[in-house]
Amino acid sequence: MPLALGAGPAFGDEPVKPGATGKAPEKKEEQPKPPANMSSVGGVLLGLPGTQVKLGAGAPVLPKELSARSWIVADAESGAVLASHNAHWRLAPASTLKMLFADTLLPKFPNRNQVHLVTGEDLAGIGEGSSLVGIKEKQSYTVRDLWLGVFLRSGNDAVHVLTRMNQGLNKTVAEMNTHAAELQALDTHVKTPDGYDAPGQVSSAYDLTLIARNGMQKAEFREYAATPRAAFPGEAKPGKKRETFEIQNTNRLLTGDFGIAPYQGIAGVKNGNTTHAGATFTGVAERNGRVLLVTVMNPSSKEQHAVYKEAARLLDWGFAASGKVTPVGELVPPKSAVPVARPSGGAESGAAPAPGKEHPESSGPAVAAAAEEHSGGVGIALAVAGGVLALLAAAVFLVNRRWPAGGRSRSRSRTAAPDPDVNP
Repeated sequence: MPLALGAGPAFGDEPVKPGATGKAPEKKEEQPKPPANMSSVGGVLLGLPGTQVKLGAGAPVLPKELSARSWIVADAESGAVLASHNAHWRLAPASTLKMLFADTLLPKFPNRNQVHLVTGEDLAGIGEGSSLVGIKEKQSYTVRDLWLGVFLRSGNDAVHVLTRMNQGLNKTVAEMNTHAAELQALDTHVKTPDGYDAPGQVSSAYDLTLIARNGMQKAEFREYAATPRAAFPGEAKPGKKRETFEIQNTNRLLTGDFGIAPYQGIAGVKNGNTTHAGATFTGVAERNGRVLLVTVMNPSSKEQHAVYKEAARLLDWGFAASGKVTPVGELVPPKSAVPVARPSGGAESGAAPAPGKEHPESSGPAVAAAAEEHSGGVGIALAVAGGVLALLAAAVFLVNRRWPAGGRSRSRSRTAAPDPDVNP
């Protein structure tokens, strides 16, 4: 049986009886509870409320300092879910939804040097208070510039321009929803490509992890997600060379800032924060030949930058626990994945195999290049350029839309109605 560490955030204590202390009890902020019935894609345990983990001999206990409404830790190569908490709770995703936007649209703009002249219509309808990279009307930008704006600055202006280049909002939203369904990210429903709060727009820790796993198999996705800083075009002025300004990735586990140190082995992926969604984050990191994915959604802790600190704690736990826990589920393959025979030889990822599943092996050397990014003295554990991140790029999962034999799940999804707390 899984070790259940609570079905959700606790409500306030019972009132103190008259005369017991003479003081009024301190009220705790009430937190919503997850739905009783959630999707079971990836395994029955993932559809249960509360924390799911099966500790084996020598496995460390989960960190105590976890307050997120939902989180998940998974092996990126094998797809084994090492532990989860309300994995399929449908919550507002904030800008982590931009991972799905990029995974859907990146293949549609293969020429990163393609130039686009921005119009007023391109920038219409950007939500109030949106994060922006600084795109200006009547200025030209390359496709590469726009994607850097999406990944580094979470720029809703860059998302809106690319959306217009993709023939508009309705087409882009429809394609994102179709792609989510193909990935079996069935908790996800897109209303806005940029993740801006909208009624009915939801995803889950499980789905965001699926989306990140698929995206990280695209070379450009990996490159942009792991870029700590870049030069971005400023306003072009007649007779003068166009100046640039530096933009820095808002993923604090990648760049470090505001008291957060860069996480050893981090290679992306995306953070988000809105009034309704709270803070959200999906990250991927490599250590000693193992690659883990983690998603954290809406921590209630008052700890500063709690979403990053809780993600780092879960990654630390995952690396220490890998091979010492029995998986509680799996990250399922896309619907179109074609099972192939498991290659002989190769290095295993080190995670325990999912129940009833064979453990995929690497089809090549499990080598991830470590480098140091010297601008500003920030150490970046993985350089994603020139074909590095070999473990992610060359691992057997989903290379050329293939899937290891035995890894193709036929789990049925129990679709749950959106929780009333989501997108009021």
